Amino acid sequence: MTPEPQEGRAAQSPALATFLSFLWPGLGQFYLGARRAALLFAVPLFVVLVVVALQALGGVENIVIELLTPSTALTILILIVLLGIWRLVSMAEALGAAGPRGGWRRPFPLATFAALALIVIVSHAGAASLALSFYDAGKDIFVGVQDPDVAPAPSLAAIASLAPGETAPPATATPTRQRINILLTGIDSSSIRAHALNDTLIVVSVDPTTGGMAMVSFPRDMARIPTPDGGRYDGKINSLMTYADDHPSQYPAGGMAALTSEVGYLLGAKIDYYASVDLEGFRKLIDKVGGVTVNVTKAIHDPVYGGWDTPGKIGFDITVGKHTLDGENALAFVRSRKTTSDFSRAARQQQLLVALQRKLIDPAMIPNLPGILQAATKTLKTNFPPDQLSAMLELARKTNEASIQRYVLGPPYTTHLTNVTSVYILAPDMARIAKLSISIFGADSRYYTAPS
Repeated sequence: MTPEPQEGRAAQSPALATFLSFLWPGLGQFYLGARRAALLFAVPLFVVLVVVALQALGGVENIVIELLTPSTALTILILIVLLGIWRLVSMAEALGAAGPRGGWRRPFPLATFAALALIVIVSHAGAASLALSFYDAGKDIFVGVQDPDVAPAPSLAAIASLAPGETAPPATATPTRQRINILLTGIDSSSIRAHALNDTLIVVSVDPTTGGMAMVSFPRDMARIPTPDGGRYDGKINSLMTYADDHPSQYPAGGMAALTSEVGYLLGAKIDYYASVDLEGFRKLIDKVGGVTVNVTKAIHDPVYGGWDTPGKIGFDITVGKHTLDGENALAFVRSRKTTSDFSRAARQQQLLVALQRKLIDPAMIPNLPGILQAATKTLKTNFPPDQLSAMLELARKTNEASIQRYVLGPPYTTHLTNVTSVYILAPDMARIAKLSISIFGADSRYYTAPS
């Protein structure tokens, strides 16, 4: 069908044509009878929205996770800019084609175009800014690459589409290892300390075949630990990363590599990925999500807890029961140990991590994304592959908190050494740790010996 003759357009409103193309590119052209132009302008936006709708079928949070991949965020950023330009071109073409002389010389249609164009520019600039935030966050958070000389970790994709309790089918090829192991470390580098310490060390181990999860905490006072090269590190394990960074000739790969290697060697299983969290940023992140809820099973009364920024005896108290903690109190909850112990503190750290994970996957957090991204960028560094985040999200949704195996390597896995040094240290009981390792990792444990 051809457009009407120019005379027939005299009664057509340039302002209305512009507004219709503002609502959807091509609508203004359709109103003017230019069907081919209408189709040309309408199809690109339709295709983009269909793709987004298909992605949204898995949950809006899946789109958010995908945006944390820098290449995806950059693609979305470019699309947002191009679609904004496309809308402006469609509006301008509709304005110029309406009426016998078009609308460019008429004040009201021109003012309408200017106002609507401003709305398009501002809205697309806002969306592009959010996409840029995701891009920057992805670049800052995801660091490091997989060593090509090391066998890759098992993929989480096998459990991405499983129902809760369902087991993945056998793989066509036997993987070299069955579990994915991630080291989570909280780095305490406050202004009142001269150096950074890894006061939180938790290994999260995931079985992609069953979806099972185990968490193993290492006490920060563990010392005199065997090293992969056959030697022994006499300092506390929470100081190893800083020590390695300060001695590059001894640890050429750097502090984090030394720490992950040592933790994996002790536990008897290779650490595939790490995620380091700065505790000051951790506090801000919890505030951005509106706090986290924990069920306190043992009251804490710590009159000497010194807080974070200001040294001094400000104290920390919490009663038994459910509590929603803001960032400052959450930090106190995982740091206080004077009236409890390092071992109960490690258990609380695991508990708080699970609570934060539940909060982060809540779709209600989507409006808070800009603040969460800003806090996460300053808080978190990881070499976990972003293309596996969606599968990890699915696993997190399906994991029953009660089914998570939790261990703290306090006694009997470690022994307090007395009459040896004035410093409180815990020596590992390697025989007990080996037994625990085999119970978790089976034949994948370096301690495992096949029956003869």
